[in-house]
Amino acid sequence: MYKKTFEDMNCSIARSLDQIGEWWSLLIVRECTLGTTRFDEFQRRLGIARNVLTNRLAHLIEQGIVEKLPLENSQRYFQYRLTRKGEELYPVLVALLQWGDRWIETEKGPPLRLIDNRTQQPIEPMAIRSTDSGALGFHDIRLEAGPGATADTHAMIEHRNSVILGDGR
Repeated sequence: MYKKTFEDMNCSIARSLDQIGEWWSLLIVRECTLGTTRFDEFQRRLGIARNVLTNRLAHLIEQGIVEKLPLENSQRYFQYRLTRKGEELYPVLVALLQWGDRWIETEKGPPLRLIDNRTQQPIEPMAIRSTDSGALGFHDIRLEAGPGATADTHAMIEHRNSVILGDGR
């Protein structure tokens, strides 16, 4: 089976999807944030086939998102946990959770709430914020070329800013 790869695409979103875009990957990362560490726990909680779980865990380990460590006093059993790179996916999960809570109706409402452990208050909805703390949407943000931009990226940015922001820069 042919697998499309985005590693050569000059886009951070596409390259990120190469590492974590398959839905099982994000669900495995979610499980890690919920305290799941053992292969059988992942399989039971996700209802995932063993071969699929094996492949996804191997991919996440290869990408440096999850690490595999032997259980204490065992050479046969292992635990899986997020690396720092994996932990930094948490805001992505929260953004998806909040988007789902807002746009995907359920009969009883959201299945869980996120509470700041320090203040015991619900967390605020995720948002892109300006320096004055105002929420920004994609219509409020100008794109500029970064150091890795190609000629195609420069053209895309110029087109996008013209269409979305209505400017002629």
